[in-house]
Amino acid sequence: MYDVIVIGAGPAGLTAAIYARRAEKTVLVLEKETFGGQITHSPKVENYPGFIQMSGNEFAEKLIEQALHLEAEIELDEAKAIEDHGDFKRVICENGSFDGRTVILATGSKHRQLGVARENDFVGAGVSYCAVCDGAFYRGKTVAVIGGGNTALQEAVMLSDLCKKVTLVQNLAFFTGEQKLLDQLKQKDNVDFITSCVVDALNGGDELTGITIRNTETGETRELTVDGIFVAIGQVPENEPFKAVVPLNEWGYIVSDESCAMGKGVFVAGDCRTKQVRQIATAISDGAVAAVAACRWLDQ
Repeated sequence: MYDVIVIGAGPAGLTAAIYARRAEKTVLVLEKETFGGQITHSPKVENYPGFIQMSGNEFAEKLIEQALHLEAEIELDEAKAIEDHGDFKRVICENGSFDGRTVILATGSKHRQLGVARENDFVGAGVSYCAVCDGAFYRGKTVAVIGGGNTALQEAVMLSDLCKKVTLVQNLAFFTGEQKLLDQLKQKDNVDFITSCVVDALNGGDELTGITIRNTETGETRELTVDGIFVAIGQVPENEPFKAVVPLNEWGYIVSDESCAMGKGVFVAGDCRTKQVRQIATAISDGAVAAVAACRWLDQ
């Protein structure tokens, strides 16, 4: 019987484990894929306070090292469901089950991908999912933003101040983001708009040199020469297995406030919950808040 079971070994989950171990609680961290979470895919991290530059892998390794130093247990296993047994929760995994007095859900969310060939090969070499994270690397260059919602428009606004040229590529015949953002972009000389088009292919050798786009109405294809693309077509949370113990909104995020407490010994942290800003700094903040709340719940 663990005091705390953390589901997810990203920045939020590992921070929660660190805080809970420092409070002398027994901790198990469950991770189904990559220790460190999505941040391990970022070749450079330059917006985390205290570090001028580091790779996502370096940051993740430091978090894991600290959690293990504090003797948190870490298991590679996929949590499939949570059973509420009153005084404890049973986490059903692919290879067995684990019991804990509290559970912290830190499952994160992943960027929705385009689903085209070689997409993963170009991550960090022309394909990005976060302008806040990677926009500075394309200063003075030509980029495309894929998407037409608020996130895509906001990223285009930011990139237009850094890049030589920004092209918005939207699959619909219109943009779904706020008109105010669209009007702001239309006033910029270095922003172009392409509608009713999808990305069919990513082109280049070791680094991206362009994309092939296809008009969804005519079927016509053409190549767009760019130094990089920013994919902003939404996030995909992975909370469906836990809907029996936490409420999900229409997009699949856990409905939670800044307290990170869901009641009955369940807590939530990081990108898997409803929030305005999803960055490493906010994930780590959530991890600390959730762990402290869980420890207080255990001590009452």
